[in-house]
Amino acid sequence: MQTEGTTKNDFSKGSIIGNIMSLAVPMTLAQLINVLYNIVDRIYIGRIPEHATLSLTGLGLCLPIISMVIAFANLFGMGGSPLCSIERGRGNVDEAERIMGNSFCLMLIFGVILTALGLILKRPMLYLFGASDQTFPYADSYVSIYLLGSIFVMIGLGMNSFINSQGFGKIGMLTVLLGAVSNIILDPVFIFVFHMGVQGAALATVISQGLSALWIFRFLTGPRTILKLRRSCMRLERERVRNIVSLGFSGFTMAITNSLVQIMCNATLQTYGGDLYVGVMTVINSVREVVSMPVQGITHSAQPVMGFNYGAGEYKRVKQAIAFTSAAAIGYTTVVWLLVHGFPEFFIRIFNQDADLVAAGIPAMQIYYFGFFLMSLQFSGQAVFVALGKAKRAIFFSIFRKVVIVVPLTWLLPRLWGLGTSGVFAAEPISNLIGGLACFGTMLVTVLPELNKGVKQP
Repeated sequence: MQTEGTTKNDFSKGSIIGNIMSLAVPMTLAQLINVLYNIVDRIYIGRIPEHATLSLTGLGLCLPIISMVIAFANLFGMGGSPLCSIERGRGNVDEAERIMGNSFCLMLIFGVILTALGLILKRPMLYLFGASDQTFPYADSYVSIYLLGSIFVMIGLGMNSFINSQGFGKIGMLTVLLGAVSNIILDPVFIFVFHMGVQGAALATVISQGLSALWIFRFLTGPRTILKLRRSCMRLERERVRNIVSLGFSGFTMAITNSLVQIMCNATLQTYGGDLYVGVMTVINSVREVVSMPVQGITHSAQPVMGFNYGAGEYKRVKQAIAFTSAAAIGYTTVVWLLVHGFPEFFIRIFNQDADLVAAGIPAMQIYYFGFFLMSLQFSGQAVFVALGKAKRAIFFSIFRKVVIVVPLTWLLPRLWGLGTSGVFAAEPISNLIGGLACFGTMLVTVLPELNKGVKQP
């Protein structure tokens, strides 16, 4: 017998494409808006009258640390929210609320731990990540303030997944819209009016994330939500925590390996090209954050729909969701590839006007984004594994593309045939080809037969 919590926003009814798009449109907008937290910082910093390129490069050196914080938000958010969707599909609202409560408690604990460790270890970490004596002061100024708001970042990113997984895509969009608009307003005030530079950018980000976190807390404890955030559900239970971490480890490894790749790229570029090419990579990463958000919005919005139908035994609808998600992701990333390859200077100048950086960035961007549509195969395959609770497969392919392929190539290619910095940028398209085909192909040959037979496999 279904409860109110399972009949409301019932993804087993209606058009499967309609269900996905009802989440995808607001979620994609939310993802794009969410990117503004860091992107707007870089746009403004790139226009500081003095030392704009050094300031931007310094902020870029902080990206691995930011990725680490995001990794832990993914660990508990992307781990708990699909489990909530599956339990809600089964009609077990009480367990879904306990999963959400445990996830929230874990975010609070690890937010405090990350802040403490980050502040203690920031100096050796930044130099390890490719800082020079010229860029370290800017990186240190930004990350010191950013780390103080880690707990807001954890809640803002991690708990919003639980709003979206219940079908409240518009509320999820408003969550990040609140923070992003605040950031857009506060950034120029702190950076230019109060002359705080990168410190002002970090302070604006922390305040904005704090507002988003407060909004989320009020919604999940209010009358409109299906699953309520209750104190009684926050008591950690070993098996429940294990399940959350096990499934969330995929999203965690994706973010933490992103951090590892950023470290390798910045350190190698510092060796072969100096601060200029670390700045180029900062711009490339910034562009990637923007252009990747729509495809991530589609794949992430499909996860609760696939998870709900999987829990309800509607396997035909799961297959329809996989087909639509894959086609949409491939189509979008193909268009992005053509645009970035054809107009690289336009994208670079959004973040920096320096003539040397633009000249170095154009060929670097064309190499980095070559065959970008293959990345959608990784996104699609990963989304299916996560949505259906197949944690081990999701984790394997997260590690495979970044750790097994990208990191070794980033170290090796610059040393071959005099490639230098070009070798660093070439590691990405090669990994998209190998990793994307491997992940998507494995999903097709393992998941589809299970869905055809109608029998769940671990």
